[in-house]
Parts: sequence; C-alpha cells; structure tokens
Amino acid sequence: MYDPAPLLPRYGERSLAEVFPAVLGALGVPGPAPTLGLPPVRAAAVLLIDGLGAELLTAHAPDAPTLARLATEPLTVGFPSSTSISVTSLGTGLPPGTHGLVGITFRACEDRLLDSLKWTSHAEAETTDLRDALPPEQIQPHPTALERAAADRIRVTNVGPRTFRGSGLTRAALRGGHYQGVHALGDLASEILTALSGPGRRLVYGYHADLDALGHLHGPGSTPWRFQLRQVDRLVATIVEQLPPDSLLLVTGDHGMVHVTRRYDADQRTELRLGVDLLGGDPRARHVYVRPGAVEDVRAAWQETLGEDAWIVTRDEAVAENWFGPVAAHVPDRIGDLVVAMRGAAGVIRSIAEPVMSGLPGQHGSLTAEEQLVPLLLATTVR
Repeated sequence: MYDPAPLLPRYGERSLAEVFPAVLGALGVPGPAPTLGLPPVRAAAVLLIDGLGAELLTAHAPDAPTLARLATEPLTVGFPSSTSISVTSLGTGLPPGTHGLVGITFRACEDRLLDSLKWTSHAEAETTDLRDALPPEQIQPHPTALERAAADRIRVTNVGPRTFRGSGLTRAALRGGHYQGVHALGDLASEILTALSGPGRRLVYGYHADLDALGHLHGPGSTPWRFQLRQVDRLVATIVEQLPPDSLLLVTGDHGMVHVTRRYDADQRTELRLGVDLLGGDPRARHVYVRPGAVEDVRAAWQETLGEDAWIVTRDEAVAENWFGPVAAHVPDRIGDLVVAMRGAAGVIRSIAEPVMSGLPGQHGSLTAEEQLVPLLLATTVR
C-alpha cells in the first residue's frame, strides 16, 4: 500500500540545507541563528556518505554499530533526492529552488539539458563539457559555506576524490578553501584528521562515494552494499577515535535508495513521448518539458500510463506545495512543465538516452521516506 502523500522536505527546519549554517555557527561565523543546535567548537568536519539513507541504516544497524550509536533525529534532503541537488543544498545552505540545481539533468538554457553531476550536455550522441558555456558560478551564484568560512579566516579543506577537483559540481556547490584529493578510505580518514589538527579554527568537508555506487549496482541492502557499510562504519570509528580536542564530526547522507523493479521506458513508449520536448531528471524524479499548449494532454497520458506509481504535478503545483523550497526568480524555467515523482518500486527509464542508469537496480530521487530521510550523526570532543 503506497503512502497517500509525498514526504515533503523540512526546508528551514531540518533539511540538509540547515547543516552547514549550524556548523558555521558552531565555529563562530556570523550569520542567522541556526535551526540545528551544535556546541561551540574550534574545528569541525562534515562527512557526506553518498547513499546513506536513515531507513537503510536503521534496517542494517548491526553492520554499522558506530553509525547507529551516533544517530540523532534524521534530516530530509530536498527534492529531487539525488546527489548533485543534495550536495548543493548542503554546500550552500539553500534549498534547491533557491540555489537552482533542480535535477540530475535539467533545462539550463532554452533547448539544452545540463547534466549537473558531470557538467556536460545530456544527449543521446556525444556529450559536451559545459563548464565554459554554462559556468557553474553563474548557474549557482550564491556564496558557499566554504567560501563564507574562508572569508571569516577559517582554514578550510575539502577532502574528496582527486577527479572532483575543479569539476562543475565542485565549483557550483563546494568552491572555497583548499581541495585535497584522495584515493581511498585510508587517506580520506588521514586527510580529514590532518586538516582538523593544528592551531586555529578549521573546517573540513569530506566525501565518500562507494556506498552509493554499490547500492546502484547491486541494490540497497545487498550483500556488497552491507559489506561496504561496514567499511564506512570503520572509517567513521577511525576518525572518532582520533578526533582532536575541541572538535566536532558530523556525518550525514545525500539520499537513501530504493530497489526498482517496475520500469516504464520513455524512449520506447509512445504515450510518454507525445507532446514532450525535453525529458530531464532521473528515473525516480522526472522533469517533463512539454510543447506549447500540451501540458494537460501530456499530464493525462503520463497519469494513465503510470497510475498509482507516480505523483504528477505541474510546475506551479510543485512550487506551491513547496517541493523545491522557495524558488528564486531565475529558477522556474529550469523546472519541468510537469514534475513526476515516482512511488513504490517504479521508475521512468530512458533505455536509449540513459542506457547505464536505466539498468541499475538501485535508484533514488523521489519523495518517499526511503529516499528523503538521511541520518544526522554527531561526535564531539568538547569538554
């Protein structure tokens, strides 16, 4: 039995966008009073575990005793519940409707979809690097939390995969401070601890991707996923065991995940293509950009095809119902004329345009508790 209504993000109260404002407040950076209470500290690290959902963690707590012990009340991530959107909400302290990254792929200009993970064009043929044509600093113009901290003379370090240095998403969501590239769990832990140590105020952001990758490939809760969760637990335990004095470690996720078993192929089903100009998003959260005058016909066709497997709303309805949070003036055209959030174990795939993504069992992006809720884990050495 499906939930009758979507789980809407708790923007302004308890979402990913509230994390860094609370951390900056704990470090003494001036700004509005944070809604998440953290103790004053000299140094703080925020570690994002890609794909770590709160409901998954609860279900597999025996595999992650350290994470389970540190858990507090979960957060919501925002819509769509996918990496580039969540990372930008975390990095800017803003909801998607304000920072403007509203989908894994979305219409960033009149006739082009931007892949916000890779910062390339999204097309069936050859993709194009769009960092020059669509500069990340223009697509997402707001200051990041790392920039705010650096401006307040905090030593800022971003610890993540070497290949992410200078990427479009890094520039959009996490610009500011020093980027320290790493290869594996060992140097991720080592570099986070090194960056936290030493005199003065320090802020560290760390990122780990492999739990999400194995969830996509094998399914959330699968044996490979559980074994990786154990490695993540050991990573966090290692950092906690050596956390410097007067410091804080905050661990969270960017989304949960569901196992998709029902697939509607928009590249093969005529009823999902008629009247559609561009189709963005990902299998669990689609932006449907329609031809002039075709909104109601397209909505009716999608509703008849997907039935109870989807919530389907117009752009205006999604904005009014606060799916994206407050929407800035330059953002509405990036949102689909129709917005489709999937329910249960269903997804709208594109076997031609997105062949790899279409075959993955693990997916996320929608407004279910499995995808929306992520843990908020805290460890401190404050006396």
